[in-house]
Amino acid sequence: MFRLVYFAMSATLLSAGVESFNGRWNLTVEREPRARAWWLEVTGAGTPQLKGRFVGAPGGQMDVIPEIRIEGEELVWVFERAYRPASNEPNPPRQKGIYRARLNGQQIRGSFQVEGQPARLEFSGKRAPELTETDDGKWKRGQPVQLFNGKDLSGWASRVPGQTVTWRVEDGILKNGERAVDIVSEKKFWNFHLRLECKVANRSNSGIGLRGRYEVQIYGDHGMPPSSHSNGALYSRIIPSVNATLPQDEWQIYDITLIGRQVTVVINGRTVIDKQVIEGLTAMAHDPNEDQPGPLSLQGDHGPVQFRKIEVTPLTR
Repeated sequence: MFRLVYFAMSATLLSAGVESFNGRWNLTVEREPRARAWWLEVTGAGTPQLKGRFVGAPGGQMDVIPEIRIEGEELVWVFERAYRPASNEPNPPRQKGIYRARLNGQQIRGSFQVEGQPARLEFSGKRAPELTETDDGKWKRGQPVQLFNGKDLSGWASRVPGQTVTWRVEDGILKNGERAVDIVSEKKFWNFHLRLECKVANRSNSGIGLRGRYEVQIYGDHGMPPSSHSNGALYSRIIPSVNATLPQDEWQIYDITLIGRQVTVVINGRTVIDKQVIEGLTAMAHDPNEDQPGPLSLQGDHGPVQFRKIEVTPLTR
């Protein structure tokens, strides 16, 4: 009864209850240099067991927050890292990066700064939605959509507005340039099956962003043990069960099914993730609206990668 009454209170009273920080938040960041979205999870707010996890600048993986506290009505979390200053110093010292957020009705608003410097970025956040659809075997395949025509970059755009796309097509193969900006499909999808054929050099890596939110890692790691960063991983979240990577310079085939939050990843005919639940956004995320269709995105700034087939088949009831 108390909780029902509590959530019916005014936004002013709601903002005073720090326990309302609890939950998962998708964060939209103003002027984020790489146009990325962030993700925050908070548990134990209002108790001595306050904890958090975070995906956001400057790191890319999902990290347990080492220092988190409540100051008045403000949630504060801190990482100590080598933040690159505006002067692009090659070996910057480790500094404290401080994130602050306040409740604003059913949303949060906040800022990020390096200790001793003005705020660098501002962000706002909405609660991550519950997605109830599951991979129950009752979904039907629609008409396949070819996202790469083998000729040019029609249907793709830069993930970072205004940044030049340096991908190219040679002999029917899509290739990235050195430290190329990620590219994003103009078409958006909800539940789907993706067939992807790509080639990646040894220790080079790329990724495919599902709905512009969840990265399946592409990595030349033949013969290495699986990890949360290895080929076929749901980046920094779900570890593949086996390493199914072929030797470098061989074409790899990825079959990826996404329904609601459930993902299945099959590489070269071997299932490495089987209907596992995605908790939230990964580092490639640029579209935080998890309850809406989203694009596919290709990562281009982590080493050479080639694609020759990108086919999406929508799944419907």
